Parts: sequence; C-alpha cells; structure tokens
Amino acid sequence: MKSRRTLLGLLAAAAALGTFSVAATAQTAYKAEYRMSLVLGPPTPWGQAGKVWADLVKERTQGRINIKLYPGVSLIQGDQTREFSALRQGVIDMAVGSTINWSPQVKELNLFSLPFLMPDYAAIDALTQGEVGKKIFQTLDKSGVVPLAWGENGYREVTNSKRPIKSPDDMKGMKMRVVGSPIFADMFSAFGANPTQMSWADAQPALSSGAVDGQENPLFLFTILKMHTVGQKFVTTWGYVADPLVFVVNKEIWKSWTPADQAIVRQAALDAGKQEIAVARKGLVEADKPLLKDIAAMGVTVTQLSATEREAFVKVTRPVYDKWKVTVGADLVNAAEKAIAARKK
Repeated sequence: MKSRRTLLGLLAAAAALGTFSVAATAQTAYKAEYRMSLVLGPPTPWGQAGKVWADLVKERTQGRINIKLYPGVSLIQGDQTREFSALRQGVIDMAVGSTINWSPQVKELNLFSLPFLMPDYAAIDALTQGEVGKKIFQTLDKSGVVPLAWGENGYREVTNSKRPIKSPDDMKGMKMRVVGSPIFADMFSAFGANPTQMSWADAQPALSSGAVDGQENPLFLFTILKMHTVGQKFVTTWGYVADPLVFVVNKEIWKSWTPADQAIVRQAALDAGKQEIAVARKGLVEADKPLLKDIAAMGVTVTQLSATEREAFVKVTRPVYDKWKVTVGADLVNAAEKAIAARKK
C-alpha cells in the first residue's frame, strides 16, 4: 500500500513538473525585446504612434512584451520599400507602416494613392473604418502579416522653390521628388513635371542644392523639418492622396503570444491608432487651419485651391486613376467609391 502511495506521489510530482515545464517553455518563448520598424520617429505623429503602442503594450502586459523602436527603417538600412518583405521574413517583428511604402508588395494598397479619390477626412474614415478597410486587412493577413489597426500619415501636399502651384501648367518642367511607388511617377508625369524617385535622406540635400525643385509630403513634416530652410517657399494644399498607416505584427511572433496577450496588443494598437490620427490631423481640421498659418509665418506662400482649380488636377490625372484601378482591382475601387459617396460629412 505504501509503495502504491509512493508511486502515485511520484506520478503527481511528474505531472506537476510537466505542467510547470510547459508554462516555463511558453514564457521563455517570449523574446526579451521586440523590434518595431518605423519610417519616422517621435516627434512626428507617425513616430508617436509607435511609441504610444509600445508603451501601452508594456504597461498592460506588465512587461511581458517589451518593444524597441527602430525609426528610419534602420533595421533594413533605411530602404522603406523593403520593410514589408522584411516583416514577413521575421527581420522585423512589428511595424507601423505606410500603405504607400507597402503598395509595391500588396497592390491593393495602391487604392489610397489613386489621385483625388478621397476628398476629405470623412472619406478616409469611410474606407479605413468600414468594409473596405476590413477587406484590405484580409488581404494583408493572406500576405503574411497580422494587421491590427489603422493610423494616418495625412494628406500629401505639394511644395516647391519656384512658384505658386495653382494649375497643372504651373508644374511643367519642375523636378519633383516622389516616393518609390510607380503610381506617383505616373501622376507627376501627367502634370508635366519631372518626377524623381529618391529616399527622404537623399531628398533633403537635393532640395537644399536646387537639384530638385519640390516634393510632396504631409504638412506636419514641413514645420518639423523646417522645409523653408531648404528652399521650399511655396505650398499648395490639394489633398490629392492620403497615406493611412497600418499597425501590424509578424505572424510567427503573433502565434508565440498567448491569446490574452494578443488581445492586449490588438487593443493597444486600436487605442494608439485613434490617438495618432487625432495628432496627425491637428491644425488642419479646425476652421482656421492654424498649421497653415504657422507655415505662412515662416515666409512661405500658402495656396489653397478652389474647387474649380482642384478639378483641373483631377481631370489631368483621370487616365492614371483608370489605369491603376485595374491594378488595384475594380471591385475594391468600386466599393471604395460607393463608401465615399455614402459617407457622413
């Protein structure tokens, strides 16, 4: 009888040890530090998105998940166009990424770069927060990452060193820095400009020397980087494309976390995204648009297009829109157009 009790005790101890071993293994599967890739760091809204997300995750997981930010896409030597591939391969654990930068790998993301598709912030929200946004998340999931939430890099407005831009003719012959996505080269060629694809690191000295006349970017960058000091004396707000950001995690990393921690990371991304969108729009959604006043105070000429002036740009780029609608997928573009038409302004 005694030997039977001893045997049962040994079995119970072995079972307990096995349970502990599984739990310990699950815990040790967590990395000491997770690498988050960002193109821009704080104090930009984009960089703040990553910081808020990382801080919320660390706090809510009691330090089980620690995230280090790598701005300047430094994990891949600053090559923005390689970020999505590196994320799928596990070189990067998580990211707050640009739909523009990832569009060469995920063609559906070119939706947001269709010229003049989204006329206002309500139109952006109609896409990212509705069925179109869900469809794009399904596509990203099939492409090898886990998408969690939307952020925003903002409307991309055009600046230059030559003259106010009020019509497509004003852009003829201008050397314009554009991002490394083919649709942008098509658009600026349609305007009669000379588009030049280059990284932002290369763009700043090119603008300063006059090798490049202008560029397009969200306006928060104009003030943060003091673009008037690199010859950018003219700004035109035309709202031709906006660049939503996406909070994502590598699939293998995601699978390594417990369901409870996955839920925490997802909710933290949603919370960080809402905060970041508000920051990205600050100074531009108010009636007097104080950010434009700040830029004008730098000695910069700010041009806001009338509806008629804007329509001239829309007309010129319509062939580009039609060409890229096929690439993006006609069904997705049609769904986006319907969602925008039905939006609450």
